[in-house]
Amino acid sequence: MRRLDELAQDTDEPGKITRLFLSPAHKSAMRRVRAWMEEAGLEARCDDIGNVVGHLECASPEAPCFILGSHIDSVRDAGRYDGGFGVLSAIAIVEELRRTAVRLPFGLEVVAFGDEEGVRFPTTLSGSRALAGTFAKESLGVRDAEGVSLEEGLRRFGCDPSAIGAIAREARQVCGYLEPHIEQGPVLEERNLALGVVTAIAGATRFNVEVRGQAGHAGTVPMALRKDALAGAAAMISAVEEEARSAPEIVATVGTIAALPGAVNVIPGEVRFSVDLRSPADAARRRAVASIRARLHAIARERGLRLGIGSAFEAAATACDKTLMEALGTALSRKGHEDFRLPSGAGHDAMAMASLCPVVMLFLRCKGGISHNPAEAITVGDAQAALEVMLDFLTHYRPPCPGPGAGAATGSEGRGTGEARRR
Repeated sequence: MRRLDELAQDTDEPGKITRLFLSPAHKSAMRRVRAWMEEAGLEARCDDIGNVVGHLECASPEAPCFILGSHIDSVRDAGRYDGGFGVLSAIAIVEELRRTAVRLPFGLEVVAFGDEEGVRFPTTLSGSRALAGTFAKESLGVRDAEGVSLEEGLRRFGCDPSAIGAIAREARQVCGYLEPHIEQGPVLEERNLALGVVTAIAGATRFNVEVRGQAGHAGTVPMALRKDALAGAAAMISAVEEEARSAPEIVATVGTIAALPGAVNVIPGEVRFSVDLRSPADAARRRAVASIRARLHAIARERGLRLGIGSAFEAAATACDKTLMEALGTALSRKGHEDFRLPSGAGHDAMAMASLCPVVMLFLRCKGGISHNPAEAITVGDAQAALEVMLDFLTHYRPPCPGPGAGAATGSEGRGTGEARRR
C-alpha cells in the first residue's frame, strides 16, 4: 500500500494521477517499478514497447513460465489502484516466495504493461499484444492529439519499434497468466465479499447514431407537425436502456450526445449520440445489438426521421480458462472465502494474453465500485486477502508439463492442474 502511494507520485499533472503511455510519468514509473522488481530478486528489464518485465527462474530452465501482471498507465485524473495494485501485489508475492524459500515448479514473471488504457493513442493493449505476438504493425502509424505517431513516440521514449516482434513469446514458454485487479464495479461490495474470480471479460459493441429531422422555430411549428430529432433521439435512448434492462447479461450506455443547431428557441434538426453495449456472452450481445438497431429504425419511421448508424468498435468476449478458474476458486475456499464468480465489464490486458496462454483474473472489492476516479479506494485487509489467495494459488498450481526435474513447491499441499494452449 505504501508503494501504491509512491507510484501515485509519478504523474504528468501535479495534484492528479495522470500517467499516459510513453509520457515522462510513464518513464519515471517504469524506473520505480523496475527498482522494486530488482529488490524483490527479479531479473528486470524494460522492453521495446514500454513494458517492465521481471523474471524469476525456477530449478529447471526448461520449465514454462507463469506470468503475473497488470498495467501502470492510467486515465486522466485517475485513482491509484487500477492497474497498479496488480503489478505491486505480484512483486509482493515474489518477495514472499523468496522470504519463505518456496520454489515453484515453473518460472515466474511479473509484467507491468505500459498501454492498457489507450488514452494517448487511439489504440490499446499494445504491451500485452506485443507479448502475446498479436501486435499489429499498422498501429505504429496512429497519432495522438499532438500529431505524434506511436512509432515516433516509442523512438523518443528510447524504444526500438523494429524490435517489437522479438518481444513475442511462444505458447510452450508460458503456462498461464493471472491478473489481480480491482473490480471497478459494485458487485463484490454489494455482496460483502472481498474477492471474486472473473469468468469472462465482456465483449463490446460501440456504434454512433445520427438522427436527422427538421429544424424549425420553437414557437411557430405545431407539435403534430414537428420532426424533432432530439425528441426522437430521447425515445431511442430509452429503447436502448429498456433493451439492456430486459437482458441480465447486457449493459448498455449512451455516453455522448450532441443536438444541433443547439439554440434554446430552435427545434433540433440533428442529433448524434453514441451507444456502448457489453456482455460476457457474445451471442447475447449480438442479439441485443440487432434488437436495438431494429427498434431505432422503427422509432425513426414512426416520427418521420432519417437515421444513420455507423459501427465504431467491435470486440469479442474473452472467457477465462476453466481449469485456472477452478484452481483460483479452490484457493479462495482454502483461505476461508466464498468461491464467487463474476464477469468483468471492463477491458484488461488478460484479453490480449488469452491468445497466448490460459488466463484468469482475481477481482478485489473497491469502495462504492468507483474507479477511473481519485475516489478509488481499497482496504489493507482486502489487499492482504488477495495476496494470501494469490500465494496459495501459485503454490498449488501444477502446469501439465512442468519441465524435467521439477518437483513440488516447498510447503504446498494438494495438487492442481493447468491447461496450456499450444501453437
